[in-house]
Amino acid sequence: VSGALCISQAWPGMARTIYNDHKRFLETYLTPYPGFFFTGDGVYRTSEGYYQLTGRLDDIINISGHRLGTAEVEDVVNHHVAVAESAVIGYPHEIKGEGAYVFVVLKKDSGYTQETLATELQELISKKIAKYAAPDYVQVTHRLPKTRSG
Repeated sequence: VSGALCISQAWPGMARTIYNDHKRFLETYLTPYPGFFFTGDGVYRTSEGYYQLTGRLDDIINISGHRLGTAEVEDVVNHHVAVAESAVIGYPHEIKGEGAYVFVVLKKDSGYTQETLATELQELISKKIAKYAAPDYVQVTHRLPKTRSG
């Protein structure tokens, strides 16, 4: 089962408002799922009962009217044998509204060229998600920017 991660009970240290904008706090965290605190994250529960966070639900790109989480695409890209890590962003597209742009860091000595990798990733994403989700651009890079927490 997959869906939005929501919490039914308050906990110590939980946010209770947003400074000078309590209405925004209510609209963001309490209104989407009445009776629950909406964390903003997606989650997948396995058949064994384990929970796996799938990423922020607000990191969405809209490709040809289809809402698609960037974390969902990154997960598929990261399953490719040559990919060490990836990042997916949306970019303005004249026809589709937004298109997918994938940045990848390759594993050492993977032996893949950018063209071969792009073709394989487009096929993989088309099979695992949908044709519309296939990236228009795949760019190989040496590093991805990181937040302080990684």
